[in-house]
Amino acid sequence: MSMSITSLLGPVPRPPEKHHVRSLRLDGVHKKSFNQGRSRLMMTFFGFMMIYSIIASRLVYLAFFPETDHTARVQNDQPAAARPDLVDRNGEVIATDIRQPSLFAEPRRIIDPDDAAEQLAKIFPDLDVNDMRTKLASNKGFTWLKREITPQEQYQVHALGLPGIGFTDENRRVYPAGRMVSHVLGHVNIDNQGIAGLEKWVDKERSLSALHDAGFITGQQEPVALSLDLRVQHVLHDELEDAMKRYQSIAASGVIMNARTGEIVALTSLPDYNPNDAREALLPDRINRITTGTYEMGSTFKAFTLAMALDSGQYKLEDKVDASAPLHFGSFKISDYHGLGRKLNLTEIFVHSSNIATAKIAMAIGIQKHQDFLRKFGMMDRMHTELPENAAPQVPKNWSMISTATIAFGHGMAVAPLQAVAGTAALMNGGYLVHPTFEKRSEEEARTLAKQVIKPETSDMMRGLFRANAERGTAKKADVAGFDVGGKTGTAEKVVGGRYSKDKLMTDFMAAFPMDDPQYILLVMLDEPKRVAETGGFATAGVNAAPTAGRIISRVAPMLSIAPRLARLAGAEPASMTR
Repeated sequence: MSMSITSLLGPVPRPPEKHHVRSLRLDGVHKKSFNQGRSRLMMTFFGFMMIYSIIASRLVYLAFFPETDHTARVQNDQPAAARPDLVDRNGEVIATDIRQPSLFAEPRRIIDPDDAAEQLAKIFPDLDVNDMRTKLASNKGFTWLKREITPQEQYQVHALGLPGIGFTDENRRVYPAGRMVSHVLGHVNIDNQGIAGLEKWVDKERSLSALHDAGFITGQQEPVALSLDLRVQHVLHDELEDAMKRYQSIAASGVIMNARTGEIVALTSLPDYNPNDAREALLPDRINRITTGTYEMGSTFKAFTLAMALDSGQYKLEDKVDASAPLHFGSFKISDYHGLGRKLNLTEIFVHSSNIATAKIAMAIGIQKHQDFLRKFGMMDRMHTELPENAAPQVPKNWSMISTATIAFGHGMAVAPLQAVAGTAALMNGGYLVHPTFEKRSEEEARTLAKQVIKPETSDMMRGLFRANAERGTAKKADVAGFDVGGKTGTAEKVVGGRYSKDKLMTDFMAAFPMDDPQYILLVMLDEPKRVAETGGFATAGVNAAPTAGRIISRVAPMLSIAPRLARLAGAEPASMTR
């Protein structure tokens, strides 16, 4: 039996019928709506393309120029300027710049000012969070948040990842010697601009601020070489600190000057301050007593009176003046501390520090000549040095005979101690008044600037008086074997409530060394030293300022290339004082 294929497979399906697609035709309102939608879609597409293109371009720009924007803003806000190093006469750095980060914000880029302020306050608890919030919420393009932050603080802020918060490296002034040279160097402000001491002078001398503002300061500058010797400065500072404790004084100061060149080799005024954190500089007792303070110098001024007498030709060393009785000016009496009650020659007047005889000499020479002599030595006018802080002397408004009598032995006129030092140098160096300087200067340069104020033979005699006082007078405790120290002590009663106080003294010692050819002048001053057991219950200069000077000289003389006089060490007679 046979079967057909059709019956086995079933009916064969028919191919699907072809459907005709009719084209969509939009007319009227429908067509218009469609066209508007397509236009909007295209505009949106191109809009997004433009936005992403701008973002991409900005990212590429920042990748190649990441600091261009904020650097320009920082420059407009005057970052700390670069300063030249200050070095001592041996090239030791005593002031230099380092780079330190500072924190700033670009408020327009801050996303959440409140959150940013809260997070930054955790890192900088000393910053006021409300003040920070106000800064960050402003519409400014740039604002400082904190200048001079530590690397650790920078790392912590960086870890926050806050947009609109950045750093820039600024110049910060540092002083490796710390407070040891504070009153000479001074200090700078937050913008690295000098505001005191030699730092202020450097700005004025080199016009640093103007050059920085004009954009001319870009790299390291040549260092400024000073006349200071850091080794000698350390000794002076160390010994004055010790003297303050030893004699329980409220302050101490000192200066060492080259008698031939006028160079200031060391200067200290205690209490001092740390220039790396100069807030202490504002305290009233932190003044530079050597240039800013004015003091009645006591008996050290007798050196000028006797020099005046000898230089005038009216007196010779062997001439005698009666010091047997006090001088009376109404109710005011001039007497001697340890009077001998007899006539004294000029050497004895100096060695025994007679007020009576010194006053009589000045009165015999006369008011006008006395004024002229002190003016010739620069004592009547303000002394100007590289330090901006210089005080004018206090001179009597009505200079009477009693003024001459008291000024002759160091009362009634107050000068800056550096003026007295410069004048003493002229008494010792052959009679040349050399203006003090904190810059290095040769003897030849100094001589062209110097002024002859006394005769060379007068200077010879004054050196003899200084040495005699150290050998057998009030300066014996300052003598250092082998170095021929000479000097004059001064003890002045301080004015308290308009009256001289016998309990509050200012003691000082003016030294020169070596006396056969004086090269250096040293002044030591102690403010209100006490009567301690070491001094036998006395508080005068001979028992505190003089021995302090001796200790300083014994340490600094070798540093200043002064060899000990071996003949003096062996006990030989002193050499002639004449050159």
